[in-house]
Amino acid sequence: MRKTGLIILVVSLVLLITGVGSCRRVGSWLAKEEVPSHADAIVLLMGNFTDRVLQAADLYNAGRADRLIIVEESMGGYQGLIERGVTIISHTSQAVNSCVALGVPADSITVLPGNARSTLDEALIVRDYLISNPGIDTLTLVSSPYHLRRASMIFRKAVGGAGAPVVIGCSGSGNYTSFNAERWWRSKEDIQHVMTELIKIGSLRLVEGRKLRNDE
Repeated sequence: MRKTGLIILVVSLVLLITGVGSCRRVGSWLAKEEVPSHADAIVLLMGNFTDRVLQAADLYNAGRADRLIIVEESMGGYQGLIERGVTIISHTSQAVNSCVALGVPADSITVLPGNARSTLDEALIVRDYLISNPGIDTLTLVSSPYHLRRASMIFRKAVGGAGAPVVIGCSGSGNYTSFNAERWWRSKEDIQHVMTELIKIGSLRLVEGRKLRNDE
C-alpha cells in the first residue's frame, strides 16, 4: 500500500509539474495590455483599488485620457453601518479622494451609481452610461495585471450592445503589485490569482456570458 501510494504521489507531482510547465505563459496571457495612445475615458475597476488608483492617476496625468469613470462598489453591510451612526468612508469615495490627491481634477471624475458586486456589474453599468453618452468611443480599463484578460472580455461583450463601436483598451497596475506574470508559479499568491482567474473565465464563458447576451 505504501509503495502504491508513493507511486501515485510521484505521478501526481510529475503531472502537476508538467502542467505548470506547459501553461507557464498563462500569466502573461492574462496580463496582456492594450493601451490606446489616448482614450475618451479611463474606467477604474474596483476591487484591489489602491494599486489601480495609482495606475489610473499615472495614465490621466500623462494625458492618456480625458476623464476617469468609477462605478460605485457594493460594500455589503455599509448602509447598515451608516444607519447605525457609524462613520465610514466607502471604497468608492476612497478611490475618488485618492485620485484627486494624485492630481486628477474632481470635475474629471464621473462616479456611476450601481452598487456593483462584480466586473460584470461594472461593465453593464458603464454600457448604460455609454448609451446616454454616445460621444465616448474609446475606453481604457485599469485593473490588476491578472484581471486584464477577463475584464476586457467582459467589457467588449457588454459594450457591444451600446450602439456605436467602442474600442476597449486595458492597462495593468503591474508597477504597483508584486504579481509576476512570467514567473507566476513561484509565488503562492500569484498561483491563487492565476487559478482563480482561469476558473472565472470558464464561468464567464459558461454562465455569465448568458447574462450578457440576455441583456443585449
